Amino acid sequence: MNAPPPNTVQHPPGIRHTGKPLIGITMGDPAGIGPEVVVKALADPEIRRLGRFVIYGIDEPLEYAADLAEINSFWFRLPHEVVTRIGSGVVVADFDEFSTVSPMVRCPTAEGGEASMRFLEAAITAAKNNFLEAIVTAPICKESWFMAGYRFPGHTEKLAHAFGTRKVTMMFVGGPFRIALASIHEPLFELRNTFSIGKVFQPIDHMATALRDWFGIADPRIAVCGLNPHAGEGGLFGDEESRIIEPAITMAREGGWSVEGPYPADTLFWRAARGHFDGIVAMYHDQGLIPIKLLAFESACQTTLGLPIIRTSVDHGTAFDIVGQNKANPESMKTAIRLACELALHRRTSPPVAPPAQEQSTPSGEPLPTATDPLTESEEI
Repeated sequence: MNAPPPNTVQHPPGIRHTGKPLIGITMGDPAGIGPEVVVKALADPEIRRLGRFVIYGIDEPLEYAADLAEINSFWFRLPHEVVTRIGSGVVVADFDEFSTVSPMVRCPTAEGGEASMRFLEAAITAAKNNFLEAIVTAPICKESWFMAGYRFPGHTEKLAHAFGTRKVTMMFVGGPFRIALASIHEPLFELRNTFSIGKVFQPIDHMATALRDWFGIADPRIAVCGLNPHAGEGGLFGDEESRIIEPAITMAREGGWSVEGPYPADTLFWRAARGHFDGIVAMYHDQGLIPIKLLAFESACQTTLGLPIIRTSVDHGTAFDIVGQNKANPESMKTAIRLACELALHRRTSPPVAPPAQEQSTPSGEPLPTATDPLTESEEI
C-alpha cells in the first residue's frame, strides 16, 4: 500500500502553542441564542478546564443570558482591540460599539448581521496570525447577513473565501458517528446532474486526512454509502455505484487510505454505531443527518474539513423564538468546544506540512472535479 498523501493543511507561522489550547468562540447573531449557549457551555467547569477561551462578541447580551440562567459571570471583559494575550480562563473581546443592539430584539436585523460578521472577521484575523488554535462558531442568521449587505450563505463560505480555500467538506460529529457529506443542500432530483467522481472522492480524502492528522487515528477506516437502494443491487436499481462511487473509492485506496464500500446505508450506520468504522461518507444531506440527529439530536456538532484552520460549530440555528426564555440547550456548543480543544491538541503533534499536491485526475485522465464550491454550497447553520 502506498503511503497516504502528506497533510496539505498549512500551519500558520509564528507562535508555537503550549499548555491549554487557545480557542476563539464567535457569539453569532446577538439577537439569537448564541450568547445563551456560549454562557451555559462555558459555565461548566469541565468545559472551561479544557482550554483558554476568547469570546468575540458583546458583553451585554452575555451578561443578560447569565442573569436569566442565574450564572455568575466567570469571564473578564476587554475591548476587542486590546485582546492580544490570554494566560488562562475566559476573556470577552467586547465589541461595545454594537451595544445598541437591544436584547429585546429577537429577529433578523442588519445590525445583528453586521455585528456577527465583525465577530467572525476578528476571529479569522486572530487565527491567521496564529493567535488562535481553533474557531468555534455560534449560529448566525443568513437573513441578517443579507440585510447587512453580505452575500455569503453561511460561516463555511465566508471562512473558505477568507482563507482562499475552494474545496471544503462538512462533517458532523455526534454519538458514535463521524459523517462527512458528498453533497449538501441540493435537491435530490438534481443530484444526478451534479454527481461525479470528484464529488465523492473529495470528502473521503478530507475525512481521512482529518482523522489521521487532527483526530490522531493512524489508519482511519472509512466506509462509503451507496446512493441507491441496496447500493444499486448490482446495477438493478441504478449504476451510480459502479460508475461514480467505486472509481472514487479506488482513487482513495490508491492514495493509501483504507476505504470500504459502497454499502447500503440502511445497514452501514448500524455497523458504524458498533465501532466497525472511524468515519462514514454519505452521499446526500438526509442520508447522513437522519442517523446522527436520531442518536445525538441535542449534542451533535459540525466541523469544516479542508480549511487551514480548525473550525467547529453548533448544529442548530439562532432559534429566535426561544431567545430570552432560558430554554436553549448548550450541549451542541459543549460538543463543539470539546472537539475544538481535542483537535487543537492533536494538531500540535501532526507531521510537518508539505505543499499542496498538484491537481489530481480521474482514472480517465480528466481533471478531478471540485467536490464542493464554498461560494455556491450552503451549510447547515
